[in-house]
Amino acid sequence: MLYTNLKHIESAAQHVELINGGQNSMVIWGRMDPGSIAVYRIAEELEAEYPNVTFYDLEYDNPGLNTVCNLPEFSIFTEIPYNVYYKNGKVVKATSGIQSKMQIMDILDKEFAASDSEEAVFHDLSIRDSFQFGCDFKSDVTIRTFDLDGADRDAFRW
Repeated sequence: MLYTNLKHIESAAQHVELINGGQNSMVIWGRMDPGSIAVYRIAEELEAEYPNVTFYDLEYDNPGLNTVCNLPEFSIFTEIPYNVYYKNGKVVKATSGIQSKMQIMDILDKEFAASDSEEAVFHDLSIRDSFQFGCDFKSDVTIRTFDLDGADRDAFRW
């Protein structure tokens, strides 16, 4: 078992149950190495911001979890952690290696939009990587508004 605050997948049966359950989920398949730990910490931070997504860890070296190894998305991956995003029992996105919080949020926003939870999403202010404080104020800001059906109504960038 991995030492994270995420929900754990410890058997192939649990993994199959997750897939068949049809919930929105992100599964991080890794070890307790620096790269995987960074992604686990980001997922732990994002749990409160994405209540319609369940975050799991899955131990890379667990011999009973070969169901994950057989996913076609992993045939070209060479770097852990492997990050798998499930929606309605299907893989909608898979990535490998360290990702920033913004990269993960972009995937979560795209794959698990407001219409999935049937409520408006006001994730309105998304401040991108180059935000600095002080005299040299530099930013890349996107403001998005959504209709109740999840349709992207307006987008402003500056």
